[in-house]
Amino acid sequence: MNLNHTNNISVDEFFKIRESTEELVEFVDGTVYMSPSPSPKHQRISGKLFISFSNFLSGKECEVFHAPLDIELISEVINGTKIVIPDLSVICDKEGFTDRRYVGVPGLIVEILSPSNQTHDLVTKLNLYMNYGVKEYWIINPMLNSVSVYSLNEEEMYEQHDLKTEIGKITSKFLKGFNIDLEYLFGQ
Repeated sequence: MNLNHTNNISVDEFFKIRESTEELVEFVDGTVYMSPSPSPKHQRISGKLFISFSNFLSGKECEVFHAPLDIELISEVINGTKIVIPDLSVICDKEGFTDRRYVGVPGLIVEILSPSNQTHDLVTKLNLYMNYGVKEYWIINPMLNSVSVYSLNEEEMYEQHDLKTEIGKITSKFLKGFNIDLEYLFGQ
């Protein structure tokens, strides 16, 4: 959902908005997007995934982070500033950390859909993450108890690696050996 601000604002104006609000706001090509407050089910799913990723990554090079963490996506071939706040990010290249945010491209990003932000996560962010080279993008739909996993192929395009609804184990191509049971993930 867009905040009621003028489109095509500068990144400096965005940071002023960011500092003056408690809302989670993202910035893509001059447009400010506001994220809805997460539901209890959203928070349960996020927490279970965070713990599962943390346990799996313990002692490994990569690390998982949960929202809110500002991520400024960078690319040598894409212009403009994009600052997103994914629900979960797996970051392997630690060089991009600053005092306030991560500047770079996570290896894996998870977004948990809310009824009001589905188009933003399913279209805008899918294309954004693909174009910036996020190796794997998980889209979790708590309304349908489903998980879709998209992985970059050799042509740097997303292809669906895994899709499950309600039962079964969802797997990661990026994190070899990682899987999570959907009954656990969506259960109370």
